[in-house]
Amino acid sequence: MRLLLDEDVPMQFVEPIRRLLPGHDVSHVVDLGWKSKKDVHLLRDARQRGFDAILTNDSSQLSSPDECRAIRDSGLHHIRYRQSTKRGLDGLAYALAGVVAAIRPIVEELALEPEQRLVLVREIAVSTRHEVTNPRTDPPAYWPRAQQKRRPRSNK
Repeated sequence: MRLLLDEDVPMQFVEPIRRLLPGHDVSHVVDLGWKSKKDVHLLRDARQRGFDAILTNDSSQLSSPDECRAIRDSGLHHIRYRQSTKRGLDGLAYALAGVVAAIRPIVEELALEPEQRLVLVREIAVSTRHEVTNPRTDPPAYWPRAQQKRRPRSNK
């Protein structure tokens, strides 16, 4: 499958997606010299260049009748994700995590589809993804207690 990453997809997505999709062609519009190309023309040109799908963060495409028509007419699978919960580096991390977690199953499913599909990647919920423990004040069960002394190893 040939996957095109739209201009609004950060360049930091390219390498992780390429690594997750060996045997597939992953390109970014910037690499093709298509930066600032209007979506209507981009979609047409992507189809003419043999792309099968486009990944975008541009949900405004779906609000424009002309762009919706261009998506439909291109026949490309349209994969979009949202980055609405957080901005900056944290937002980038959540968006990247969502796309990275979903991209392999999406591509596997789309490879079997004879017709165009529209895909929405669900956001990863903003929540704490780690736990910090102070072993001195709240030691986990596996942590050696202060009273426990280490036994010397025997040399048998």
